[in-house]
Amino acid sequence: MIGIDDGVPAPLGAHFDGRGVNFAVFSEHATAVDLCLFEAGERHEHQTIRLPCRTDDVWHCYLRGVFPGQLYGYRVHGPWDPAQGHRFNPAKLLLDPYAREIRGRLRWHDALYGHRRALQREDQIDRRDSAIHMPKAVVTAPDIAAQSHAVSRRPLAETVIYEAHVKALTQRHPAVPEAERGTYAALAHPAIIEHLLKLGVTAIELLPIQSFVDDRFLVEKGLCNFWGYSPLNYFAPEPRYLGPTGIGGLKAAIRELAAAEIEVYLDVVYNHTAEADRLGPTLSFRGIDNASYYKLDPADRRRDLDCTGCGNTLDLDHPRVMQLVLDSLRHWVTAYGVAGFRFDLATCLGRTPHDFSRKAAFFQAVAQDPVLASIKMIAEPWDIGAGGYQLGGYPKGWSEWNDQFRDSVRGFWRGDPGMLAKVTQGLSGSREIFGPSGRAPQASINYVASHDGYTLADVVAYEDKHNLANGEDNRDGHGHNLSRNYGVEGETEDPAILALRHRQKRNLLATILLAQGVPMLLMGDERSRSQKGNNNAYAQDNETNWVDWENDPDPGLASFVANLTRLRREQPALRRRAFLTGNPIDPDEALRDVHWLSPNGEEMDARDWGDDNRQTFGMQIGNDLPEADRLLVLVNAAEAACDFTLALVVGGPWVAIFDTTRPIGQVQGAQALFLPGTRIRLDGRSLLVLRARPAAAYGAGFARG
Repeated sequence: MIGIDDGVPAPLGAHFDGRGVNFAVFSEHATAVDLCLFEAGERHEHQTIRLPCRTDDVWHCYLRGVFPGQLYGYRVHGPWDPAQGHRFNPAKLLLDPYAREIRGRLRWHDALYGHRRALQREDQIDRRDSAIHMPKAVVTAPDIAAQSHAVSRRPLAETVIYEAHVKALTQRHPAVPEAERGTYAALAHPAIIEHLLKLGVTAIELLPIQSFVDDRFLVEKGLCNFWGYSPLNYFAPEPRYLGPTGIGGLKAAIRELAAAEIEVYLDVVYNHTAEADRLGPTLSFRGIDNASYYKLDPADRRRDLDCTGCGNTLDLDHPRVMQLVLDSLRHWVTAYGVAGFRFDLATCLGRTPHDFSRKAAFFQAVAQDPVLASIKMIAEPWDIGAGGYQLGGYPKGWSEWNDQFRDSVRGFWRGDPGMLAKVTQGLSGSREIFGPSGRAPQASINYVASHDGYTLADVVAYEDKHNLANGEDNRDGHGHNLSRNYGVEGETEDPAILALRHRQKRNLLATILLAQGVPMLLMGDERSRSQKGNNNAYAQDNETNWVDWENDPDPGLASFVANLTRLRREQPALRRRAFLTGNPIDPDEALRDVHWLSPNGEEMDARDWGDDNRQTFGMQIGNDLPEADRLLVLVNAAEAACDFTLALVVGGPWVAIFDTTRPIGQVQGAQALFLPGTRIRLDGRSLLVLRARPAAAYGAGFARG
């Protein structure tokens, strides 16, 4: 027997207290809200309850005798007045924005739309019931054992990020039981964790796992939104990855990864939702309060302001929308143990109301939040709106995907002119980009491949995108790939081309892991995963995206990565917490914190820096770390070999420790000592790392050789 009381307006969502459930949902412009209760398998609600109370625009009630597992949704009454931004339609069942779990899948039908589709008059209301086509929210039990204790506090300077997709990473792994493949639980399988640990990964960044929708145009083509950038709800894990262990499998996986000292970051999409523009469906936010949740065009409130390319933009200027995002972030930290977030199209979050500001309320709220202030925050620092590109523009406490690092490193190694200054900027931490905001090198997330674009293997095998499988006549995806195929487009059996591609993959990876900042690797790059030239594989739930664990076209590459991450761990000079400046360490000495060297062993001068065709240089670092090794990185991106003279000014002797001409990178066996003034032969398209004893081992004056 269900008893109905007024309940309370906070917290939002559905919360069970042992006797019943308090339901609370925000809507500023609604005139009434109906709570609809469903039984499993029911096509329509078996009970509808008008929420009796409204407190500060929160509609609420308490139901005695309702327990975890109860399915529910809302119908919200209010004006159908698109000209004023109001699109209330009680015929549409709506998902609770605060639902902690979702049951069922959305089934596309015209009844999901608040308006009549394909009519000349866009704003005619559609009164068909959508309940049968909608997933339902689930009342969950309280989070008795919060996971916040599992959140690591590893410094970003010690971090190596591995961007991955739950299903793509685990679907084909032979050691993972078939019933677990592609699920959250598979992330914690010993074989997966062992692989990550061998690589030296300290954080796995998961593509979106907040519940999302397969866009209708994709479903009609037999495709899906595999990457998950079409959010439906910000609290509930995506059901398709639940598997037999359910939500508990995700929580257990994060605990197991944390026990192995691997943090979990989530790629989150708080910039838009799956409801698209005014012609999109009414699934949750639009029907609950369109004028509050979304940025609307002030000149025509029928229309959304679209800074995302996805039809709508969440309006974080509204305090309840800000609350939604902050509550969601805290939920993933406290209930699951998530250690960081990567924000898709993050510029949207800082628009106040239209122009970006690093002082935006959202950034200030995160900075003072007792839960979120210590969590890693990573921005994709752009959106498609006016002034949307904001690399370097984020506040202290934030890191950013550095696409300029990606582009300069790709361009340099493929032989583009004029790349020297840009690639050395990236190697030294991109001070010119991130220094003005008062941040350290860890503000730069350094990568050459991510989910968005070519994989590493495709960067060295394709020059044109091959996206026909996406069903858009190869029009989707960008053309700015900065790639090279070295003579054959795509797959080849030519041993010379394969050897060169293998070398270039190693050069690109070495540049990431030897650079100041935070390195990020793309899932499967260590196994030469190819998407066959598809640089926008967002719709491919198949072997295009799935990691192949049994066939490895470059068997030494994973060991090469592992040796690089080990080198990074062992060498403090590669993990600096302050920017290199190029200034003398001591006014009376010639020694600098970084020396940029020409092949003749002399420091580079203005003529060297101005040479657009220069492809060979040396970077000597660690001079200001008296207890640590000094490192000399010699780089030759030219096709031809060259001689490099070891500089007198930085001392020695030197020992070669890493070489991209070797399949696994590591220099083993007898190690020659190279004295200052020695000439070393650098192969074409190669990178060599040498080590010298700590400065303190030489005593005063060691810098003069």
